[in-house]
Amino acid sequence: MDTSFIKGIVVPILTPVDPDESVDEEALRKQVDYVIAHGVHGILAFGSNGEFYMFAPSEMEFSLHVILDQTAHRVPVYFGMGAVSTKKCVALAKMAQQAGVDGISVLQPMFLKPTEDELFLHFQTIAQAVPQLPVLLYNNPGRVGYTLSGNLVERLAREVPNIVGMKDSSGDMTQTEEFIRRTLDLDFKVFGGKDTLIYATMAHGGVGSVCTTANYMPDLVVSVYDSFVSGRTQESLQAQFRLNPIRLAMDKASFPVATKDMANMLGRQVGAPLRPNLPTGEQSPAYAAMYGELKKGGLL
Repeated sequence: MDTSFIKGIVVPILTPVDPDESVDEEALRKQVDYVIAHGVHGILAFGSNGEFYMFAPSEMEFSLHVILDQTAHRVPVYFGMGAVSTKKCVALAKMAQQAGVDGISVLQPMFLKPTEDELFLHFQTIAQAVPQLPVLLYNNPGRVGYTLSGNLVERLAREVPNIVGMKDSSGDMTQTEEFIRRTLDLDFKVFGGKDTLIYATMAHGGVGSVCTTANYMPDLVVSVYDSFVSGRTQESLQAQFRLNPIRLAMDKASFPVATKDMANMLGRQVGAPLRPNLPTGEQSPAYAAMYGELKKGGLL
C-alpha cells in the first residue's frame, strides 16, 4: 500500500451551512479552492472542526462528494468519523471508500470507556471492512475522556496492515514521541493534532499536522511545515511562534465555534456553527481576543 502521500499540513475543512443549517455547497466549494490555492497538502472532511457529530450520514455523503469533486485530485482527501458504534463506523468507511477518498481517520469512541481489547476490535473491524484503504487512528483524549495507549497503537500498527498512521491531539509531546518511536520500523505516519506543536511534531519525526487554523490562515500554517522540510528550521520556528498566539486565542471561545468565528472575521463567509453552538458575540472578551491576535499577526 502506497502511503507516501500521507504527510504535510492537512486541514480539517469547515462545513459551511446556510441559515437553515443545510450544507452550503457554494461556500464549501470556495473553501476547498481557497485552502488548496494556499498550499495545504491534504483535506480532511468531517474532522472535529468539520462538526462531524452534527450531520446525518446522508449530509456527510453529499458533502464528501462535493469536496472530492471540487478537489479534483489536486490533494489527497481523507474522511473522518467518530461514531460510537463500530457498525456505524463500518458503514461510513464503506461509503467513503465508494466515494473515492484517499484514506479515513477514525476517532476512538466517545462517551464510553472501552477496554483495550474492545478498542482493538473496534479499529480492526473498521479497517478490515475497507482493506485497500489507508486508515489513520485519531487520538483526542480531551474530547473523549481517555487516550489511546502506546501499547494499543503499536499493536494495531503491527497487526492490522492498513492501519498506517494516526493523528495525535493529546498535546503531550512525550506521548506523541512514543507513538513515533514505537512504530519507526513500520513507517507508521504520525500527525500532530495541535496547531501549536507543528514544529515540535516534525522535530520528533512526525510527518506533519492536522491544523484547523489552516482554514483561515493556510499560508502561515503551511510555512511552518514547508520551511522545516526544506531545512530552514529557524524560519519554521519563527512561523510557529507567530501562529501560536492566534491559535491560543481560540481557546477563549467555546469549541468548535472559534474556527468559523476567525474565518468569518477574515471574510471567508463560512456561516455559523450548528446549534446548540452559536457564533461568539462581537461584544464578548473572547471575540475581542481573537480579533486582536489576528490583527497583531498581520492578518487583519
